[in-house]
Order: sequence, then structure tokens, then C-alpha cells
Amino acid sequence: MHTILGAGGPTANALTRELTNTNQKIRLVSRKPISTSNPNISWVKADLLNETELFAAAEGSKVIYLCAGLVYDAKVWQEQWPIIIQNVINLTKRTGARLIFFDNVYMYGLVNGPMTEDTPYHPCSLKGEVRAKVAEQLMNESKAGKINVTIARAADFYGAESMNSFFDMMLLDKFAKKNSAQWIGNPNTLHSFTYIEDAGKALFLLGQTPDSGNQIWHLPTAAPLKGKAFIEMAAKIYETKPQYSTINKLMLRLVGLFKKVVAGTVEMYYQYDHDYHFDSTKFEKAFNFKPTAYYDGILKLSKTMYKKQN
Repeated sequence: MHTILGAGGPTANALTRELTNTNQKIRLVSRKPISTSNPNISWVKADLLNETELFAAAEGSKVIYLCAGLVYDAKVWQEQWPIIIQNVINLTKRTGARLIFFDNVYMYGLVNGPMTEDTPYHPCSLKGEVRAKVAEQLMNESKAGKINVTIARAADFYGAESMNSFFDMMLLDKFAKKNSAQWIGNPNTLHSFTYIEDAGKALFLLGQTPDSGNQIWHLPTAAPLKGKAFIEMAAKIYETKPQYSTINKLMLRLVGLFKKVVAGTVEMYYQYDHDYHFDSTKFEKAFNFKPTAYYDGILKLSKTMYKKQN
């Protein structure tokens, strides 16, 4: 059985769609109910902070995917991630299942050049410090032979139905409505974005490939482009003018006084005023996987999730 912890989020949903195409049993675990008519899919309520609930929900798992997302607040992360990770480690030991942890790149901090699986951890944010500790704890358990864990990292994503991506919310959704777009940080710097569908397919492939365990993988992501290039590309697809405004750190801080989610973005601003180059060569070569081109991804979204409006 394949169990998804933190089901219902964009990445978990993309992974679920991939698993649904097989004849495998899928267990969705979350606090909020998820309805399904597929006989191979079941939902169980559990709080990942509650070890007893977690153990009961994931009993019989062969592969466990941890795709949970917490409130975008450093204090919440500091308090809750250590508990969740320890509970999941205990669960992995109890079930003997493979663990695949969907991760981000915050632990790397500001990197001069491409981020690869071998990039050392130098976090420059509180959230980055939390993610570095989580990753180190998981890999230490792996090196000690106590669990089989795969860490799967993605860049900032796009193509999510939740509107949690600034690329979706401030660029695609704006151009779909013929409004001026917004861009966080310096539009002359490079940035990488992982297409959610690619992330789902990649997690699926890792789950089907036991030999991929006990290591870190960067999920397939197209080569970075400058912010201006993304803006011009999206404007062309949406047949609108490439008009946009930029959001600097001070503006984020001011908006953050009223919106906690935005406040959580301030310490991550370094990602938007410096080059952010995510390299997924290792995965692409190992799985012969070509990431979706940005043009193709945006074009599809312009016909589906963020349709052009007249």
C-alpha cells in the first residue's frame, strides 16, 4: 500500500493522480476529509503530531510519502516539524516501509551557482535551519541503517490549484484576467520553477524504484530563466501586454503586518533578489526524464487552471 501523509495539497494531489493510474492501493492521510469514488483509494483522518493516530492510519504501508505542508510561519515550523519528523521516523521503523520525503531548498541558503544534491547546507533563514535539521536527522537514520529514506527536493513550484505559488497567483492568474502582473524581487535574476505535474510523476517514479532509496534527489525542473523572460513568455501566451510591477522587501514587510503568510516570505527574500538555479541533472539522467518546458506548462495552464478571460 502507498500512503500519502499530508494528502490534499498540490504535490500530494499530483502524486495521487499518478498512483491512480496503477492498480495499487492508496491511503490518503490528512486532518481534512478527502472524498473519492475509486475503490483503490481510502482516506483516514490523522494528525501527524499525534503518533497514535499516525500509526493507526498508516498500518500496512509499503511506501510512505511525506508531503505535508505547515502554516508558513517560522515559529510553527520550529515547534511542529521536529515532532512530525520523529513520529514519521518511528512509523517507518514500525512498518518497515520506504519513506519518501518531499522537501524544498531552504537548507541550502544563498547559493552562488547551481543547487545540486551535493550542495552543502548553509541556511540563512529560520525556516531553512529547521529544514536542514530535518534533512540531517533523516539521513543520519538512513546512514545508520535504521530506515530507508529518499529526500525528494523541488524548486518553487507552479501549476497548483491552491494558489500557493507566487508564479501562479501574481503572474498567470493576473494575465489570465488581463491585469498587470507582479514579480517578487529582481526580475533580472534567474529563477527555477518546478511544474507540479512533473513533481507528481517524479515522486511516483521514486516510489516505484527501490534502488532510489537512501539518497537525495532533485525533482525534474527546467533550466532557470530571468523573471523578465517568464513575464514576456506568459504575456505572449495570454495575448496581453507584459506589464508588471515589482515587490521589494520593504513592501513584503509592510504587507506582512496584516498577512502572516506574507510575513513568512520576508526572510526568504534572498531567493528573489539573487539567482536561484535549481539543477535536476541527476534525476533527468537516471530516469531519462525531460522536464516540462516552461512554455508548454504555461500554455497548458492557460487552457485549464488559469484560463484566458476575454
